[in-house]
Amino acid sequence: MKVIGIILLIIGAVMFFTRRNQQQKLFSIKRARSVTVAELTDIAGAVADEIGGGNWRDYVKLWGQVTTAEPLRSEHKQEPCVHYVSTVTREYEEKNQEGKLERKTEQVSRNQRSTKFWLKDDTGSILVNLDGAAIDTVAIMDEFRDERSGSTLGYRYAESVLPVGQDVLVVGAVSDLTGQVAIGKPVQADHNYLVSLKDEERLATTTSRNVQNTGIAMFVCLGLGAVLLIWGLIS
Repeated sequence: MKVIGIILLIIGAVMFFTRRNQQQKLFSIKRARSVTVAELTDIAGAVADEIGGGNWRDYVKLWGQVTTAEPLRSEHKQEPCVHYVSTVTREYEEKNQEGKLERKTEQVSRNQRSTKFWLKDDTGSILVNLDGAAIDTVAIMDEFRDERSGSTLGYRYAESVLPVGQDVLVVGAVSDLTGQVAIGKPVQADHNYLVSLKDEERLATTTSRNVQNTGIAMFVCLGLGAVLLIWGLIS
């Protein structure tokens, strides 16, 4: 009982930090100001006329389409995109302590690349720098290739991308620091930088549900873990 209690307490602690991250994400979604590209361009111009360029910053959210004249090509499928994650996983068999063969996996490679892109809405386009962003992707490949050799059964090739032409919600910091109005990672630690495939309403709803569900799981694990630990100590 004592060991189970300790395990549940550890799981509860992990849930606490997971829930806190989800709460911060929800806070970021709600705090960011909803704007259009034209509004940002007008504000940047007005601020530059008033106090000079390079001094304006804001925390915003925009919905638009990913566009670029120079897309990346994903590693496996050569899909035009602005971000990709490509992995190769080896699948093999190994005997366990009982002498039975078990199927196992090990990651052979994982490559990730991003590039800047233009977010286009009905009013214009704005540059987006993906450095430091939490990026949603679309899975475009999950293929197992039989390549038997020794204990190796084959390799699984997987790939996900943020494709050109995809509609996304960008939540981040806008500024004219470089002389060009662009969106990038906020300097405030409690302001998330998000590029989501969901619109604002769906993203907020999903995140709020995650906060609630994680909270319930956390309290159950902590409460039950504490009871089992105490029971184990006194029994």
